[in-house]
Amino acid sequence: MVPFCAYNFEIIYNIDLTLISIAIIFPLVFAIRGAFKRREKALEFLSLHRGAIKTITYFFMNAAKLPDEAKKEIKAILNDLSNSFLDHLSQSNYNTDKIDAKTELIFEFIEKHNEELSGGVKQKIFRFIRDVHVSQENLIAIHTHRTPISLKAYCLIFIYMFPVIYTPTIINKIGLENPVGLTYFVIILSEFILISLYNIQDQMEYPFDKDGLDDIKLDYFKVDRSIK
Repeated sequence: MVPFCAYNFEIIYNIDLTLISIAIIFPLVFAIRGAFKRREKALEFLSLHRGAIKTITYFFMNAAKLPDEAKKEIKAILNDLSNSFLDHLSQSNYNTDKIDAKTELIFEFIEKHNEELSGGVKQKIFRFIRDVHVSQENLIAIHTHRTPISLKAYCLIFIYMFPVIYTPTIINKIGLENPVGLTYFVIILSEFILISLYNIQDQMEYPFDKDGLDDIKLDYFKVDRSIK
């Protein structure tokens, strides 16, 4: 429609195309880079979360005075926390009350079996409980807070404005003597590139929903994972 109007009404002018790099490309690249960093941070804290829970499990399993029934209980608590937290990340629910309550069960278990756990073991367990809390809080922050909506809206507006603003310039650079189809091709290709970059950023910034090609495989970070 825009090229048709530009040709019909002979709307042709010349604007420096480097403006597009400032108005669209730079913000898009900035947003993609931010989304990529979020994904890398998520992987780091998921690894920390699983590693901390596994280590806590080993400490409890190695506690000589702790009864077998208690060991089964704490193992179930830790497995449930891991599964519930990863399930929470894959959903759009931001309420963390259940996760907080499940995390608190670890401390309650230690209090309940205080006499059966030595001071040294408890200190080591608390050290790794800290890692569980740190990783969970960071992952919850990544899950809840994303790329600023204003930046995404800005990029999207300029992507849609691109053909309106730059079609006359593209016609000017290609020349009226060249086939009209060439202008259409350049405009469609440019829009395709911009929309693709925007979609890449949109998919990458929320790496937990299992919707994109580059989403994190959360099942790999379960404590009791069994990956085929």
